[in-house]
Amino acid sequence: MLKHHLVAFALLAVLVAPVAAPAAEPTYTLIIKDRKFDVAELQVPANTKLTLTVKNLDTVPAEFESSDLNREKVVVGGGTIKIYLGPLAPGRYVFFNDFNPKAHGIIVAK
Repeated sequence: MLKHHLVAFALLAVLVAPVAAPAAEPTYTLIIKDRKFDVAELQVPANTKLTLTVKNLDTVPAEFESSDLNREKVVVGGGTIKIYLGPLAPGRYVFFNDFNPKAHGIIVAK
């Protein structure tokens, strides 16, 4: 009988033990205003998963596009999107707004 209580207690201890929450991925924000990105170069940690939030403050659609990152997402006017990246190897990753060829930037993973 004691053996059954010990097994039940051990099982209960495992079920109620605190679970370590996964570390939150770093988040970076790019703003699109006047049809351009607010930063020309964004530095991020290499070999780390990250979330890139892109906010379009303009009233017209824009696009976050990167052949290097294999991403292409439209951001409606006044809208926000999230792009999940990584882990990125150290290097430089070009991005641009396909709707405005003058709007571009680089993500540098170090």
